[in-house]
Amino acid sequence: MKYLHTMVRVTDLDASLKFYRDALGLQEVRRSEHEAGRFTLVYLAAPGDEDAQIELTYNWDPEVYTGGRNFGHVAYAVPDIYAACQRLMDAGVTINRPPRDGRMAFVRSPDNISIELLQDGPALPPAEPWISMANTGAW
Repeated sequence: MKYLHTMVRVTDLDASLKFYRDALGLQEVRRSEHEAGRFTLVYLAAPGDEDAQIELTYNWDPEVYTGGRNFGHVAYAVPDIYAACQRLMDAGVTINRPPRDGRMAFVRSPDNISIELLQDGPALPPAEPWISMANTGAW
């Protein structure tokens, strides 16, 4: 058995790519348009880790999706949790659970999918502004 991908439905493909690709730093691995089924699939992966992919499913006909929190979360290890969170904030992403412990943070995609960021290796020493930053919303 081999892990292939995690699928999340998105309501605005451009906004989702801005989040997953441009802010989070994932790279597009492949994309397919399915005119008969009226949907687009975009597969993304962390640089150098194409075996673990996230599939964005965009249905061309508008739908309302609920329960983003019920999905759980997608998790990525990052080499510097503080730099990753700063890059996301600079891209306009809200840090829902700041990395006060130097190890873990949560953000949400435009479709309310929780994304957990974990420090790769030992936790970084606690640092400002993170240790003073309050939680925002839910994750």
